[in-house]
Amino acid sequence: YLVRVQEMREAILSAVSTGRIEDLRHAYELNELKPDLAAEPVADPVAYWQRISGDGRGLEVLAALGQILEAGYVVLPTGRDLENNRIYVWPYFAEVPLAGLTPAQDVELMRLLGAATALNLRATARYSWWRIAIGADGVWHSFRKMP
Repeated sequence: YLVRVQEMREAILSAVSTGRIEDLRHAYELNELKPDLAAEPVADPVAYWQRISGDGRGLEVLAALGQILEAGYVVLPTGRDLENNRIYVWPYFAEVPLAGLTPAQDVELMRLLGAATALNLRATARYSWWRIAIGADGVWHSFRKMP
């Protein structure tokens, strides 16, 4: 994928590797328009991530972010702008029908989410877990749990 996408991905993964949710603020602040994190506006992303994280410190959010950015991605066309007409979405499961997964993809989904969560998602036939999107220009567009 494009260098700018890779640079943003690496900035995020660098924060993940420290184990400190506060370090993710740097990647978040690289954008002029801040990434979409929730249905409601988020004033302080670090406080938000700590609040929604199962451990209260943001470690669960960092773990999920690291997992999905190590999974496969899909490229979506977004418009006519020749310079920035693609969005990179991790994991690709967020954009494919779960009913049509191959056995190998089922294993990949279980490795990513654990068996119980993967089976629940398969039962609903749609991905409703963490998803991140980065534009071809390196802008981090969103990181949130799918409803």
